[in-house]
Amino acid sequence: MSYRHFSAEVTRVDRLTPHMARITLGGLADFPGAGLDHRVKVFFPLPGEERPVYPTGDDWWERWQVEPVRAVFRTYTIRRHRPDLGEVDIDFVLHGDGGPGSRWALGARPGDQVGLWGPRAEYAPPPEADWVLLAGDETALPAIGALIEAFPPDTVARVFVEVASADERQPFDLPDNARLTWLCRDAGHSLLTAVREARFPAGRPYAWVAAESQTVKQIRRHLVNDRGIARDDIYFSGYWRRGRSQET
Repeated sequence: MSYRHFSAEVTRVDRLTPHMARITLGGLADFPGAGLDHRVKVFFPLPGEERPVYPTGDDWWERWQVEPVRAVFRTYTIRRHRPDLGEVDIDFVLHGDGGPGSRWALGARPGDQVGLWGPRAEYAPPPEADWVLLAGDETALPAIGALIEAFPPDTVARVFVEVASADERQPFDLPDNARLTWLCRDAGHSLLTAVREARFPAGRPYAWVAAESQTVKQIRRHLVNDRGIARDDIYFSGYWRRGRSQET
């Protein structure tokens, strides 16, 4: 599927938890579905702009890199896509003023303009997989939520999500053979430790792991070296790096 540029307008803003906002974008009648964890680059307007100004077309990246004042963008997962309404929901982790995405989301109002580029998707369990492992932090929670909601009823899954505190948890309906474990940092819990100590179901797994870059590398190393999971059966992505602002 070819990536495309889209103009979008904020139609609704909802606060899901103290540090998670859901922003609905409209004007997307032609937006294609790319998969369960489809991701887009979101372009934000610079101060003084009503809408972001950035190059489009197949060579947009090369042109963007040499612009004297470059538009700011970050990568996010589409939480829900409603093709009949031309809408998508994107969930933003709110870090105060720590990053451009969070700053924009904190002040977003209906009528605000953004640009999108994408979408793409990565979740692709092989037909031979017996069960699914999902592991991520709050930046991966929108993708994990979308994946959970799309699980067939007979899915066997183990899901681990690390968040700041208990009030950042969200309700999900899971299949009977799926288990969701919330890990709260303020209680001393960590994603890496939970995955290392977990009892996995029998059979061939498919693992989807997304969180802070170093944490993801350690989890992947554990799955390959200690659990014997084939590298081809693991999708992994460092959504952000400690000490740098990056929302996904």
